[in-house]
Amino acid sequence: MSNTFTVKSQGGWLYSLWKFSRPHTIIGTTLSALGLYLITIALSDSSFSVVPVFGAWVACVCGNIYIVGLNQLEDIAIDKINKPNLPLASGDFSLFTGKLIVGITGIFALIIAIFQGKYLFGMVVVSLAIGTAYSLPPIRLKRFPFWAAVCIFSVRGAIVNLGLYLHYSWILKQPITIPLVVWVLTLFVLVFTFAIAIFKDIPDMEGDLQYNISTLSLKLGKEAVFNLAMQVITFCYAGIILVGLFRLAEVNSIFLIISHVIPLVWMWLRSQQVELADKSAIASFYQFIWKLFFVEYLIFPIACLLA
Repeated sequence: MSNTFTVKSQGGWLYSLWKFSRPHTIIGTTLSALGLYLITIALSDSSFSVVPVFGAWVACVCGNIYIVGLNQLEDIAIDKINKPNLPLASGDFSLFTGKLIVGITGIFALIIAIFQGKYLFGMVVVSLAIGTAYSLPPIRLKRFPFWAAVCIFSVRGAIVNLGLYLHYSWILKQPITIPLVVWVLTLFVLVFTFAIAIFKDIPDMEGDLQYNISTLSLKLGKEAVFNLAMQVITFCYAGIILVGLFRLAEVNSIFLIISHVIPLVWMWLRSQQVELADKSAIASFYQFIWKLFFVEYLIFPIACLLA
């Protein structure tokens, strides 16, 4: 394998880097960084400033690329079956290029975070540690369905949300306490991310089976996991609707209820059209679930601003 910084991309190096960064995760990271900041300023009546959110966003995005990039470095053979369009699997990036990007973004995430503050630095350190344990041998927790899910929903659900809120509160010189609305959002995202964690393996069963990656989809079957994911997401939405009915003081209850009833109905209607034998249909619905996840980081800040 040549140790040269090469890319054989038809769409150019930047496009390959965009694919390497797994765009849906970058969008989720961006919206969580912005959404938690908007919630913080809404609850504290602080004025908006781009500096705190930009610094946190850059650190989080670098950490995001490190985590997903490391996973691709360890899964090249599997991705040639499951995700052949990814840069390492397709040959757009050399192995050396992938390692260089992962190393640089990991270092940048830590350096940027340490200059932003202790809460952001702590969040980034824990996230990178879990992401490393998820992908890298000999630990490689992604081999085990339970621990793989724990890694994904603990980082995306609890660590990022609570860490960002504490960081922004510290930056804005607000009391270092976590209000109920942030706990509600964190719990919602925590459970929702569990559904994402188990759903993501449904279209990847062929490669996972060949390389002995144990997943719920292989153990229970794709139909059982699909139904379980739907039930988990429904539980999430029902919980938020109940919160709205109990009229949480920090949010606009009517908006919160309406903004969760509509996507819940939409999700169930769309799920009826998914053919589980069609890998592309499953992948499309998986991306739809990610979009529902993204929207939460817009809904909660708006609900707080309208309170």
